[in-house]
Amino acid sequence: MNPMRIFPFCAVLLAVLSCQGPGSPVSFVRDDAAHKVEISIDGRYFTTFFYPEDEAKPILWPIMTASGVDITRGYPRAPRPFESVDHPHHSGLWFNHGDVNGLDFWNNYHAYPPERKPAYGTVLLRSIESMEGGCLVTLSDWVDHTGKVLLTERTTYVFGGGADERSITRTAELTAVCPVTFGEDKEGMLGLRVDRAFQQPSDSPVRYLDAHGQPTDEATVNRDGVTGLYTNSLGFKGDAAWSKRAEWTRLDGTKEGDDISILIIDSRDNINFPAWSHARGYGLFAVNNLGGKAMDPSSTEPVGFTLQPGESRTFSYRIIIKNGGHLSDVESEARARAFNP
Repeated sequence: MNPMRIFPFCAVLLAVLSCQGPGSPVSFVRDDAAHKVEISIDGRYFTTFFYPEDEAKPILWPIMTASGVDITRGYPRAPRPFESVDHPHHSGLWFNHGDVNGLDFWNNYHAYPPERKPAYGTVLLRSIESMEGGCLVTLSDWVDHTGKVLLTERTTYVFGGGADERSITRTAELTAVCPVTFGEDKEGMLGLRVDRAFQQPSDSPVRYLDAHGQPTDEATVNRDGVTGLYTNSLGFKGDAAWSKRAEWTRLDGTKEGDDISILIIDSRDNINFPAWSHARGYGLFAVNNLGGKAMDPSSTEPVGFTLQPGESRTFSYRIIIKNGGHLSDVESEARARAFNP
């Protein structure tokens, strides 16, 4: 057996077995015509696995708390007044990278003109393999602009939750079809674009949507309803959390009167654990196992890797959304220990 395939097989097997564990019942509603699968927990809508033709990768969007509060940005799919209009490729929760054989999978956007497309890659859903228990298993291809397949991605989403908490464990097994090199790059890897309420207060002017949902002509400062604050497992807070290597990073905020925490935990088995926090105050909450010097100039470790045809590597993360009160550092650490015993 190829030694590079031993861990990924075990990781995916364990993820599938975890679907059989305790927790509120998870249900799926599949709608192939609308390119989506809706996920509910204990009869309450949670999120949608969404793969429309105008996205360059499958996403989970929107994502709700157990109390029904949307934590994800609406723009550009369903714009809301006073949202910022930057980075239209940031939708929901996704996984990709900015340097794969020199192609940028992170920044791809359907509206780019054809002459720009050779620089970008796309993740295309090929099939939904199963929807059982709390698990959704999908198969996708990472392709260049001609449709040439570089990688296959077998993804296992494990959904769970209780009265005031929701969780997503996302495990991606990447298998090379041709020689593939993942390079060091700031743009990666697990990304979540959050609602305005979870942005950190800033005095920097940006362009927003006005009350009618139209982009403003000029950049302005607007901190109304902005309540976000990052904290990581090393104790860094706010903007200081960016570029730090941390087992977990938490984003606290308040929306619709509800104190909400979003916690992302990096798997101990991921390459270059712990990941660099690509946590931006403007609403991008990401963790990047291939950041390296692109995020921290003092980094001296080589962070990229190459897969030969048939070789695999697995990336796994857990996202926890807690409402009804912010998670403490102790509670965040306990959830990290449950994921990384």
